Amino acid sequence: MAVDPLVHLPFEAASRPVTGLAVDYPSGHVVAAHKHVRAQFLYATHGVMVVETSRGRWVVPPTRGVWLQAHVEHTVRMSGPVSMRTLFVTPDAAPGLPDDDCVLNVSPLLRELVLEASRIPLDYELDSRNGRLMRLLLDEFQRLPVLPFHLPWPEDKRLDRVCTQLARQPDDPTTAGEWARRLAMSTKTFHRQFRSHTGISFGQWRQLARLLLSLESLARGRPIAQVALEHGYSSQSAYTAMFKRHFGMTPSAFYH
Repeated sequence: MAVDPLVHLPFEAASRPVTGLAVDYPSGHVVAAHKHVRAQFLYATHGVMVVETSRGRWVVPPTRGVWLQAHVEHTVRMSGPVSMRTLFVTPDAAPGLPDDDCVLNVSPLLRELVLEASRIPLDYELDSRNGRLMRLLLDEFQRLPVLPFHLPWPEDKRLDRVCTQLARQPDDPTTAGEWARRLAMSTKTFHRQFRSHTGISFGQWRQLARLLLSLESLARGRPIAQVALEHGYSSQSAYTAMFKRHFGMTPSAFYH
């Protein structure tokens, strides 16, 4: 399903440096490839979003948000019903804003600011309660840590086949050597090409893909043991250990 780009025009054409929009989407809805003239911050109060650009994919659960630079073409897929609250920010709205596409932690304060910003009319006065709220919101963006939710994606068509298969079936055990054989290259060349196009090794990429893809299953309330097996882990304990190492918390604590 495609979204009408005209929906965003009033929010991007507004004279104010920050504008907010609230949209609810059904599970499985896909916002087709599009881009904005402003930077965009996407946040879901409920549900998981998968944001894709030519450079990579971001899996965005509640309590996290994704920042996209202006003019970056992207799609958004909803995993479960999603209540999206999004902001459009002019590049010169404030110093110290994120200078790259990334996932940011959404603190309780930022969450309430984003929710309120999505209710503020487009023509708010800068020297008013609404204007001061928007300035505080921008202040919060300058102090948020970037989180490890980015899955780099290769532009090479051969490696894209590999990554697409592993994203479709994360428990696929095919080795790097077997992938190299299928692509008619040596294992050494496969490893070199993979790192060159993604910035990380094949093993690191597959581990990261399994972890990030598992977030969607966790969001749907699937049992952790089942999620572990479906994403290539031999046991729930092995999955939990890797999850905690990467995200700093256990799977059971992630959405609480």
